[in-house]
Amino acid sequence: MTKKHQLLLHSLVAKHSTLAIDLDIAEEVGFDGIEASAAKLRAFLGSGFSEAELAALLRDVNVPGMGFLVDIERRGEARNQLMREAEELIRLASVAGAKGVQVLTGPVDVEAVQRHREGLPTNLYSGLLGRTIEEQIALTATNLSEIADLAANHGLLIYLEALSWTPLNTIEKQVMIIDRAGRDNVRMVIDFWHCYTSGDTPDDIARLPKNIIYGVHVCDSLAFSGGVPDEVVLRDVPTGAGVIDLKLWADAIKATGYEGWWSCELFCRKQQQQNSYDVARDLHALMSTLVAG
Repeated sequence: MTKKHQLLLHSLVAKHSTLAIDLDIAEEVGFDGIEASAAKLRAFLGSGFSEAELAALLRDVNVPGMGFLVDIERRGEARNQLMREAEELIRLASVAGAKGVQVLTGPVDVEAVQRHREGLPTNLYSGLLGRTIEEQIALTATNLSEIADLAANHGLLIYLEALSWTPLNTIEKQVMIIDRAGRDNVRMVIDFWHCYTSGDTPDDIARLPKNIIYGVHVCDSLAFSGGVPDEVVLRDVPTGAGVIDLKLWADAIKATGYEGWWSCELFCRKQQQQNSYDVARDLHALMSTLVAG
């Protein structure tokens, strides 16, 4: 029987370390698995290790998810590139024994959104900015369904995260995308920071059907007063030291009946330069309290 409320080490806790160190931290601290980084997996392979060696390294490791595929609403030739990236990422996840692949709405570059809002010209990728919400949902869902089909060929699941500075940023819009995609292997990840800066509330989360939630990112934020949220600035805070009421949000997740995994995503630059084992221990203790409380 799968353990309820699994606690995962997110790769960003030890952002500047290797996959091997991530695995050692997870085992030493007592995490139930890892949310893996495709970049670290690629670095492992790029150093000369084989796919067989990667599979062997992760054979006994619980890897519910791996990130990530960006700008999933891409069109035209960019859409062809998106699908090539999706195929490569899904294959990598399959080799690693991951059960799901994270996908992100775009544009991932917040500057493109800022310039669009200010009416300034840009040569940055702008996604579906300026399109109607109906077009944005329809076009994104079309791509998501094809990506999900690619994942299904490998027995994998896709989990959606809408970045809060992008047009399709709210829980309601994400549910609409997933419903429109119409695939059984598509879920969403609930990220406290993206929800907070998108204007979603714990009550919005508590009303979700539990089966649509694949995972939870426990994270914090500095105060946000509106506009385009700057992740680099607002997430540069230790989890538990910001303005998000973590217990309130965790209780909202549990109110749905959800019993899946919780991951300690971290963007605090100071903590990423500290002893990653100590930081991971503190995050594990914090999540244990939130899940049990």
